[in-house]
Amino acid sequence: MLRLTCLLLSVLLPGCFLAPGMDMQTDNGFSEIELPTLKNGQLVKEKLPIQTISADLIIQRESARRQTVGTLPMANARSSYRIGPQDRLQITVWEHPELNDPGGEKINPDMAGKVVDDNGDLYFPYAGTLHVAGKTVPEVREELTRELSKYFKKVKLDIRVLSFQAHRVAVVGEVAHPGIVVMTETPLTVAEAISRAGGATKESDLNNVALARDGKLYRLDVQALYEKGLTAHNLLLRDGDVLNIGDQKDSKVYVMGEVGRQQAIQINKGRISLSQALAEAHGVDFNTSRPGDIYVLRAGDLQPEIFHLDAESPDAMILAEQFPLQAHDTLFVGTAGVTQWSRVLNQILPGSFTAIMSQAAMMGM
Repeated sequence: MLRLTCLLLSVLLPGCFLAPGMDMQTDNGFSEIELPTLKNGQLVKEKLPIQTISADLIIQRESARRQTVGTLPMANARSSYRIGPQDRLQITVWEHPELNDPGGEKINPDMAGKVVDDNGDLYFPYAGTLHVAGKTVPEVREELTRELSKYFKKVKLDIRVLSFQAHRVAVVGEVAHPGIVVMTETPLTVAEAISRAGGATKESDLNNVALARDGKLYRLDVQALYEKGLTAHNLLLRDGDVLNIGDQKDSKVYVMGEVGRQQAIQINKGRISLSQALAEAHGVDFNTSRPGDIYVLRAGDLQPEIFHLDAESPDAMILAEQFPLQAHDTLFVGTAGVTQWSRVLNQILPGSFTAIMSQAAMMGM
């Protein structure tokens, strides 16, 4: 048996093709296999460049992240509310009760006022049909006063919106009461819309809020507003916007390879660094791993990326702390060659390889 052990050692140790488990291979700085990538609207296959996690890379990507704020839609000015279809208006003409709602204050509130029709028109006695959609309350008051002045002297009237129905946004996802939120005279912001929908749930991911507008999708970081006071993502909403609050259950990173514990790690409040993920996985096993072979594999939305960190030097962990991971990233720590061979021999030799080598030592081999 011992002779067989020596023979197998002499045959297998020079090679590496029998080593079990995964091992990250590269091809002159590129991935070993071709991956599907979206380029210019077309899916192509290509080998990906492996990007070294360095100070330059972190500075470059942080600068790009801050510039993404400029790609958000321009915040519309805080203008007055503009009347639209299905809005209900209360019109009071002083000293002319016959023009006001019949029954006065005794009328059912649900039936009070006049409703703007689907064409944006409103009928009023003597004035006839007025097109009010898209106009502010002062503009409609001025127009109606002008029309009634043709029949009455010193017309004084007041207009207010009883029911706001024309302008709506949908708030869906992880909020207490998903549904339609109507826009009133007070401009509606992202944060206010979430609040009026009952607030975010415990499962919400406020770092991952999506705004759908005019056929485009924008990613918003509302958590930064709450924690850092950054208002760039607290946009004013428009009629027809759809706001989707993400679910943090889907925000995980996966740690594999030579770590203390391979697992899926939940991202807390949208933030986790490379060093935090390693710590959550009970650290790198320096007895069995190659600290110089730490990889972050990012599938992206058909825009995959591969990053490499050489952590042979302890100060590389500063870079790891400054490198943020994203949801669905895979963190892989390579296995040391001697560890791979130990596992090979434990699989192909009868009994424990360690026990066999101990027995050989006792027999003077």
